[in-house]
Amino acid sequence: MKSDDETGFALIGMGPGKVDSMTFEAVEVAKNSDVRLYEAYTALWPDDELERLETMIGPIKRIMRPAVERPETLFEQAKDKLVAILVVGDPMQATTHIDFQLRAEKEGIPVRVIHGISVTTLVPGSTGLSDYKFGRSTTLTYPYGDWIVTSPLEVMLRNKAQGFHTLVLFDLDPTGAGTGDQSPMQPQDALLSIEKMIEKLQHSEMEESIKQQASDLLDSEIVLCCDLGTNDAFLKTTTVGGLRNLSGGRLNCMVFLANMSEMELEAINRWK
Repeated sequence: MKSDDETGFALIGMGPGKVDSMTFEAVEVAKNSDVRLYEAYTALWPDDELERLETMIGPIKRIMRPAVERPETLFEQAKDKLVAILVVGDPMQATTHIDFQLRAEKEGIPVRVIHGISVTTLVPGSTGLSDYKFGRSTTLTYPYGDWIVTSPLEVMLRNKAQGFHTLVLFDLDPTGAGTGDQSPMQPQDALLSIEKMIEKLQHSEMEESIKQQASDLLDSEIVLCCDLGTNDAFLKTTTVGGLRNLSGGRLNCMVFLANMSEMELEAINRWK
């Protein structure tokens, strides 16, 4: 019979996209686990880096959203095994994983968390923007047929009105099901979603001040951030409308900019 510290779950932060950015603790705990699962629906690693990690810690099985959101099978495994769930970035940045931790603990299953480098810390550090001036973050979703949610646009506009920058993550899954076939959103996809949101917002009962801000949004300045924390990282300062002419990377996000200090302005001008 294994002791309590040899069973349960280890939620392991993999960092942004390369083995070298994982902590020593993260690698060692994964290596010593009985089962290693790679949660591959909130974000992705490059295949070559994932293969490199496997040579260091042992075989890794890919899991998708249903396995984490309906975790009964995983809970059974964790009663007599140490199950490592490897998550890109930091495992506790997603509400899905917080819910998983709480449910496991209610079942009496121990959960150990090994934190990793997250995009929420990479973006301010990479762009040169003050992390004190970021408001609520949001995720820009793909349209589903003719339907699109406008809440990401509303978050961006309300943050800007209060003088806060917005970290806007780009969607990974066009289906929204979290079961596979990911297609990371590219800059042109992001612009299409934003244009659809603007159109829908203009025909909504939203207050006129928000509608006016939305109508001018394509001229608003942003910083496109691609593959941060990897050797392929690059940034580009442009406008929302300028996304039409840009290519992205493997995983992309942007900062929707509010009023900037002189130092912030100098920092983001480096990426023009």
